[in-house]
Order: sequence, then structure tokens, then C-alpha cells
Amino acid sequence: MHKCTQHRLTGKERKCLKRRKELMSSIRGVSHFTRRTKRRLYFKLQLWMWRKRQKKYNFALFRAKKQVCCSSSHLSVKTQKRQRGCQSGCPSSSFLQNAVPRGGSSAPAARTEGSAGVGKSTELSQGVQARIDTVTACALASHVKETRKLELSERVEADSTIAVHPASIQTEPNLEVMKKDIHGGKNSIFPEVDRYRTAVVQNSVPSFQVVYKKHTLTLDDLCTLADQNWLNDQVMNMYGELMMDSANHEVHFLNSFFHRQLMTKGYDGVKRWTKQVDLFSKSLLLVPVHLEVHWCLVAADNIRKRICLYDSQGNALQKVARNVLKYLMTEAKERKQTAFENGWTVSFDEEIPQQSNENDCGVFVLEYSRCLTLGKPLNFSQRDIPKIRKRIYKELCDCKIHLQD
Repeated sequence: MHKCTQHRLTGKERKCLKRRKELMSSIRGVSHFTRRTKRRLYFKLQLWMWRKRQKKYNFALFRAKKQVCCSSSHLSVKTQKRQRGCQSGCPSSSFLQNAVPRGGSSAPAARTEGSAGVGKSTELSQGVQARIDTVTACALASHVKETRKLELSERVEADSTIAVHPASIQTEPNLEVMKKDIHGGKNSIFPEVDRYRTAVVQNSVPSFQVVYKKHTLTLDDLCTLADQNWLNDQVMNMYGELMMDSANHEVHFLNSFFHRQLMTKGYDGVKRWTKQVDLFSKSLLLVPVHLEVHWCLVAADNIRKRICLYDSQGNALQKVARNVLKYLMTEAKERKQTAFENGWTVSFDEEIPQQSNENDCGVFVLEYSRCLTLGKPLNFSQRDIPKIRKRIYKELCDCKIHLQD
């Protein structure tokens, strides 16, 4: 991005550019979401998984209902077949049809009588037939009931998981009993699942982390050094800690959030950040500055009283350097360091390596800081960035700065 274009961008355009870069970096496999956004996505995922399990449970319940309904319909079909068989060849019905009420005569005897007794015998045969039909219906009903009970008992013995009471033979399937059986099956499975989970937790491999003093790097943080990903604050701050240790604390690397806090809350917002550090006893102060979508470096040489801005895109952001100068003069006044209250100069170094893309500004800032800390010239270029990324990765994993490239 050119210098003139950078100054013409409004606040809304800068936010749009930031969102676009975050989207592209997320596509490359690196997450720049805030912790609040990640928690929101995590809870959405949990809700989605819960709904999925609920659908699976409802489907299992529907399937069990369907099986019970199908089995009851199959039972009724078999009962109807048995009823038809009883009506056609039931011994009790044939016996009742041939039976004669006490005190009456049989049909052949009635026919042998004269014509005067024909009407009487017909009347008698009709009454006998009505009684026969009534007794036959009752016998069939009792026989059907006993048959259904017998079939149900056989079915319960064959499949002990279906608990149906004989009183519910002529009613709809007992869904409450079925639900209890399903929940009982779940309760028998849960102990096995809990035992498996406990074994997995006990034997799980801990996540990869690099811990150095108060800094902790995860695998996601280290992956920002891969390809052309943007470096995050965790990588910046831990590498700055390693540089301070390699220079025997003659160089102080301020936190990457320092400048942002200074701009939003002023000197009072960062007054306690260096309470345990005597800044003016250091030979060099390094301040990484994050300008929403770009990293640059401000270096303060306490010996020469010179503040210099290092920007890999060639942006002469004098205001950033003057903000650091104003902070140092206020700090000197607060600590009564009169020698550092004035006499400072601000410059912009143009003869430094420049980046040819929009993704390596963080790597350039770390390499600027490393060269200034070790007192080496800035003789690297964009072509060396892939090798520099690998070296920074190795130095972070080893928790020390390699003096030999």
C-alpha cells in the first residue's frame, strides 16, 4: 500500500480492510477471532450437537413405537385368522348346534308328527337356534380372549425386553412402559460410556505448549509463523523476552499492547507497566506498534537520545515516534531523571529492508529488533523471510536466541 493511500483511508475503510485480511487469514488456517467470539462459536457447536443427539433419540423412540404398533397389528391379524378357524370347525359350536334343550324333542321327531304339530316344531327349532347362537358367541368370545392371552404370554417369554401387561390386550400399546424400557437401556449404557471417557482422559496426550517465564505459546500461536500468516501478540512478546535475556537486560522490549494502551488511556494507563524497570538504565528501548493491520517498530537509543522509526512499508509515521518521545519525557519527569527530559531527536530510517507483500510486517519487526539488540547490520531482504520464519520458530521452541544464524 502506498504512502498517500494510507493517509486517505477513513476509519470505516480501515475496519473493512482489517475484516478482509482476517477473513483471508482464517481461510489459510489461522484464527484471529477474539476469545469472546471463539466461546460463542463453541457454544453454538455444543447446541448443534445437543440438537443432533435429541433428534437421534426422538427417532429411536419413534422407531420403537412403530415396532410395537406393527407387532400389535400382526397379533390382531393372527387372532382374526384363529377366529375364522374357530367359527368353521370349533368343536363347541358343533356340539351346541346338535344339542337339544331339556324337555324338548329333536327335529326328526318333530317331523314324524302330524301336520298339526308342524308349526309347533318350527317354533321350537327357532328358539333352540337362537339359544345356540347366543351360547356360541359367548364361547367364541371367551375362546378368543384366552387365545390372545396365550399368544401374548408366548411373546413375552420370547422377548423379555417388551413388558406388556395382559390387561392391555384390547387397548393401545402402553407407551409409558416402553419409555421406561428405553431409559433403562440408556442407564445400562451410561456406566460403560463414563468408564471409556475416564480412560481416554487419563491416557490422553497433553496439548503442545511452549512455556517461558510468564509467556505461553500454543500450537496455534506457533502456526502463525508458517507460510505468510500474520504474527500475533503472544509470539511478539515472548520473542521480545528472549531478546532481553540474550542482551543481559541491557535492552528492554515493551509489551505489544503498550502503544495501544498509551493512545487510549494516556500516560496514567501505562504508568505501572514499567514500575519494576528502570528504563533509563537501559541502552535501548524497543516498542512494537500494532496499527490495526500493520506492525512497525520504534527504537529509543538512551545513549544518543535518539528515537527512530522502522517501518517495512516505508510509511513515515512521525506521530507514532513522537508519542513514544512524549511518554519518555513524562517518565523522566516522574522519576526525576532530568538528563532525559530534553535533548531528544526523532528520525525515520529509510535505508532499511522493505517488504514486498502485505503479510510479513511482523517478521520484519522481529528481525529489526534482533539485529538492533545483537548490534548487527540490517542486511536481510524479503527473500530471506521464509528462512527467518523457520529460525524464529526454532528459537521460540528452544527458548533462546541463536547468536549464529
